[in-house]
Amino acid sequence: MKKTLLAVACLIASATASAVGGNINNGKALAEKYACATCHGKDYNSPIDPSYPKLAGQHKDYLAHALVAYKRGDGPNGRNNPIMGGLVKPLSNKDIADLAAYFHSLPGNMVVKR
Repeated sequence: MKKTLLAVACLIASATASAVGGNINNGKALAEKYACATCHGKDYNSPIDPSYPKLAGQHKDYLAHALVAYKRGDGPNGRNNPIMGGLVKPLSNKDIADLAAYFHSLPGNMVVKR
């Protein structure tokens, strides 16, 4: 019984770790499917509007948090943007993790000034 419980716990932990890490290839396919480059730039470093964020090289946690906030919309801790809100509604948690992993994997050109 203990071995069975341990095996189940290991399977759950493994599935959770892979979901949190995200699949870069699936994230790339999702970015192309949802045409993210249209607003955020072909390289995801040069958005068409300076108020749009650069996505390349951003931290995975930040990107996932932002996408979830857009999905919440006007709810608590949400972000109200009709374009992003409409795009993220169909995304699953796995899709969000995959997109975050993909954008994180790209070379960014952000500079932190001290």
